[in-house]
Amino acid sequence: MSIKSVIIEDELAAREALKSYLAKYCPQVELVGEAQNSREGIALIQQVQPQLVFLDVEMPFGNAFDVLEGCKHLQFETIFVTAFSEYSLRALNQSAAYYLLKPVSIEELIVAVNKVQEEINKDLLFNRNQIIVQNIKEPSPEKQQVILPTLEGFEVVKMEDIIRLRGNGNFTDIHLKDGSKKMVCRFLKHFEEMLPPPFLRVHRSHLINMNCVTSYIKSNGGSVILSDGAEVEISESYKNQFIAYMGG
Repeated sequence: MSIKSVIIEDELAAREALKSYLAKYCPQVELVGEAQNSREGIALIQQVQPQLVFLDVEMPFGNAFDVLEGCKHLQFETIFVTAFSEYSLRALNQSAAYYLLKPVSIEELIVAVNKVQEEINKDLLFNRNQIIVQNIKEPSPEKQQVILPTLEGFEVVKMEDIIRLRGNGNFTDIHLKDGSKKMVCRFLKHFEEMLPPPFLRVHRSHLINMNCVTSYIKSNGGSVILSDGAEVEISESYKNQFIAYMGG
């Protein structure tokens, strides 16, 4: 089954390279249009209504998030193409989006396209784009939402509802304020890089929401009690940053 797709990218060389890679390595992708800025991109998406958009993050006349805002009532999968930017990568990771760093790796391109195709085939389309738009508009990080890829599919939670995250091999157990626990298909390090303060790594297996700390126990090396009653050890290697965050 072919995937109806468009490319929105301002650099001609980058568009041509991506088209060449797709033709050679991703024959299931059917390119039906391309645009070189966000205004053209919005018009193109509205016109052809693709299943997949290859979207450059930084472009003239706006950026990728402006394109998503302009097409927020349409549902399509997006593979973002970006030069490294901590801000944009954090936003994309929070939404569990697919993205490729420039220069595009053929191997990573194939993996991303195959994942999108799998979701299309299984009818697992999830509107990550809308979550990204909402997060960009929300000035308070704690009010922003995170999409969690679970074994059953995807779940959306607000950052402020997360109490702690515990590494569990190839997975991360996320404990929420309502008492529930989500097993997510990501390493703990993924969340350490993605979640802004007040989330803080305090142990090789624990990342905590500092707003949920109810008390600090200095004895036995140090630990914290969280709002769900859990006691989490603070390892020596993370103690200095914990004390600094607490203002000590």
